[in-house]
Amino acid sequence: MEKEMTKIKDLTPNTKKANVLAKVVSVGEPKEIPSRFGEAKKVAEAVIGDETGTILLSLWQEQIGTVKENDVIAIENGFVSLVPRARGMMHLNVGKYGTLTKSDENIDISTDLNMSEKEYEGEQRRYSSERREPRRDSSERRYRR
Repeated sequence: MEKEMTKIKDLTPNTKKANVLAKVVSVGEPKEIPSRFGEAKKVAEAVIGDETGTILLSLWQEQIGTVKENDVIAIENGFVSLVPRARGMMHLNVGKYGTLTKSDENIDISTDLNMSEKEYEGEQRRYSSERREPRRDSSERRYRR
């Protein structure tokens, strides 16, 4: 069965389980990101695009070096995150439940629309407050007993 593909222009800050076919426009140098949970992680940003636009793809750890400029890649079960250091800009991620494979398909790309240029500062605050809310409720219930 053919998976339904998501066009880059249709990605939103809430996108989960996206299947994207895109061409790698460029790959940046890996950087180390400090982690709250132990050792630093390496990440490299790649610009990928399809005929509807481009977006930044975060390549983590072992994904770094697996793609190069002009590769056509298929991402299955990808998700969008808002990167705080980049003022709430959308990044596509593969994650541990997704896959990134090379494809033989030839696709055209358009660089007219960059989905990572738009800032989503309002949405970012909403996400962080949602995460804190349930904790407060559960701790209040515990003290009522």
